[in-house]
Amino acid sequence: MLLALGINHNTAPVDIRERVAFAPNRVAEALQAMCDALAIEEAAVLSTCNRTELYTWGEVRSADVLQWLGDFHGLACNALEPYHYALSDAEAIEHMMKVAAGLDSLVLGEPQILGQMKSAYSDATDAGTVGRGLHYGFQQIFNVAKRVRSETEIGANPVSVAFAAVSLAQQIFSDLKEDTALLIGAGETIELVARHLHNNGIKHLIVANRTLERAQLLTNELNGEAILLSDIPEQLPRADIVISSTASQLPLLGKGAVEAALKKRKHKPMFMVDIAVPRDIETQVDELDDVYLYTVDDLRAVIDESRKSREEAAKKAELIVAEGVAQYQAEMRALQAVSTIKAYRQQAEHLRDKELEKALRALESGADAAQTMTQLARALTNKLIHSPTTKLKQASADGRAEVIDISQELLGIDLSKEPSKPH
Repeated sequence: MLLALGINHNTAPVDIRERVAFAPNRVAEALQAMCDALAIEEAAVLSTCNRTELYTWGEVRSADVLQWLGDFHGLACNALEPYHYALSDAEAIEHMMKVAAGLDSLVLGEPQILGQMKSAYSDATDAGTVGRGLHYGFQQIFNVAKRVRSETEIGANPVSVAFAAVSLAQQIFSDLKEDTALLIGAGETIELVARHLHNNGIKHLIVANRTLERAQLLTNELNGEAILLSDIPEQLPRADIVISSTASQLPLLGKGAVEAALKKRKHKPMFMVDIAVPRDIETQVDELDDVYLYTVDDLRAVIDESRKSREEAAKKAELIVAEGVAQYQAEMRALQAVSTIKAYRQQAEHLRDKELEKALRALESGADAAQTMTQLARALTNKLIHSPTTKLKQASADGRAEVIDISQELLGIDLSKEPSKPH
């Protein structure tokens, strides 16, 4: 059974989402712990700023998965109960396909989620928690997402969280050509923010990151300045705009540091957007009079303006997803027969080997070859049809006509066609 259990931007506020987010360096540990605790062999974790989702393959109750999620993060299960959703089999694969295609994102059709879903699959593969069930499911998901990208306009004129953050900055600062932006982090989201700011003529760009080399890769291209995270307090007074998106599990910017920076700025206002989950900027910063602090949830209004233009494309994408779900279900049903087919073949091969061994012994002892071959064919035929014919007779005696009908279909028998008589 495929299970998808999660908490996302539609079901929970950021202060709940950040408490169940998985640090990248703990994903492998979490996957092994989940498999051990739930007695399953297959699991994957998707953790982004807008969602945390657990995917499992095996016989497991959603209540147990939710309990494990709470335990892992030190939360009471009832604290998560109102905010979670759990889907199984067809509904689970449909949801995962929609997530990968950007149909369930805060930004309809946003492209980053597919890469994040691929990373979730890759991380689980590396951790050894992907088997045939999840592997096949993820491949179908990626195929559907690729079709949505290539066959619809869902990704045309993309409006990402990064774009929304810069748009909000433009609403507050009429002319970015006079402003300095401090970006915290150097991942994909911050790279998009930096490019949007650069394209909109930002006067000066500062990128702070844990490693200087990573920040320099970005700033060298955009004619900006790279600093370490430890340099933020010193450089913060220069920043009119602060946008942060890291994978840190603890806040990087506290109320005291911002308060000190505002004094040096003589209380010139600062605009801040915290895209990270868990958050990079302490919530108490919002208490300061000269700071405009926004979280990823506050960007929804900006994003919703672009949503209408994508809704037609989304309808076509939904049809592609429906086709993908139907194909997945059909192929999963076919896979369910594999074990039966394998066992039936092994049984037939065992009977064949026994009869062949008898025939070879007879030939070695000087028996007539033609007679031995005839006996081999007769014995093998009788052995192969013995069990089915016995069961068919019993079904007929019990009045189970449906078994007779199914058997005719399985065995390729058409009673309307009389077999030709030998001449």
